[in-house]
Amino acid sequence: MNRNLTDGINFISKLNNKRIWNFVKLFISYYITKQTKKPWIIGKPTCLEIEPTTSCNLRCPQCPSGLREFSRNTGMLDFELYKKVIDETYQELVWLILYFQGEPFLNKQFLDFVRYADKKNIYTVTSSNSQYFTDELARKTVESGLDRLIISIDGTTQETYGKYRIGGKVEKVIEGTKNLLAWKQKLNSKTPHIIWQFIVFKHNEHQLPEIKKLAKEIGVDELGIKTAQIYDYQTSDSFIPENTKLSRYKKDEYGKYQIKNKLLNHCWRMWRGSVITWDGLVVPCCFDKDAKHRFGDVKTQTFDEVWKSERYQKFRKAILKSRKEIDICKNCTEGTKVWN
Repeated sequence: MNRNLTDGINFISKLNNKRIWNFVKLFISYYITKQTKKPWIIGKPTCLEIEPTTSCNLRCPQCPSGLREFSRNTGMLDFELYKKVIDETYQELVWLILYFQGEPFLNKQFLDFVRYADKKNIYTVTSSNSQYFTDELARKTVESGLDRLIISIDGTTQETYGKYRIGGKVEKVIEGTKNLLAWKQKLNSKTPHIIWQFIVFKHNEHQLPEIKKLAKEIGVDELGIKTAQIYDYQTSDSFIPENTKLSRYKKDEYGKYQIKNKLLNHCWRMWRGSVITWDGLVVPCCFDKDAKHRFGDVKTQTFDEVWKSERYQKFRKAILKSRKEIDICKNCTEGTKVWN
């Protein structure tokens, strides 16, 4: 069976009448909001992003975690706080993204997070730089019930890979992937669906044919070619690829880079779900890396209290008025083709 089809069937298996009806309610309220320009929401999140940690073992130059440039604290998500959030949301929750900033597997409780969500029949996704997948960890990961694992590999040689994944070893990525695939076979497991993610930069775009060949040889379930988010895209083009089809940015009439997509004054993400930082702060989306727009704190509030709070509604209203006035929206690629 086609591996993507298998993954799709697995996702569908997580649905039930309550979760489907919740999604319908969210979509209806979002559609009405777009028409009336007045924020209205019924239903609860169908998707959450929960951050296991802000810590990272690498020093990637376009990542605040790698650059150590956070204005917020670094730490590890506590299992009891995580359990509280899941217990409050799981009946409607379908899709759980267990990463935001940092390397998830640095949190020693990470696979406990996965197992708990799996018991609630939630589709779980995480992303890793794959520097830790020993034979033992690979086995435990496959056994945990993790549904999807995105592995970063931005080069087929150490020279190319190491230009962005500073401190990482491409050999470890390949070895770890092989360990995971071997244990999937040994345990006759269809999960996790393993995706190699190749983020395209100027220094690695020439290796696209090579990564496609290597992915096929290794036998990963899927290869994702992803465009890069560049923080200083207007003043620096050192990372932006020459092939404009592989970039989120294009040059304007003055030769300066701009985001390809037009900023529309609405955003499905504000209805679909939220991001929760390791210490319980609820923020709008993954573009708020410093958690500047804080709607509440699940350590002291229920998630539902935050989700329908006045502060959250004010932000939704601001989105409808003018996204270009909101700092985190200015480099947002919502509406742009990110995966190729």
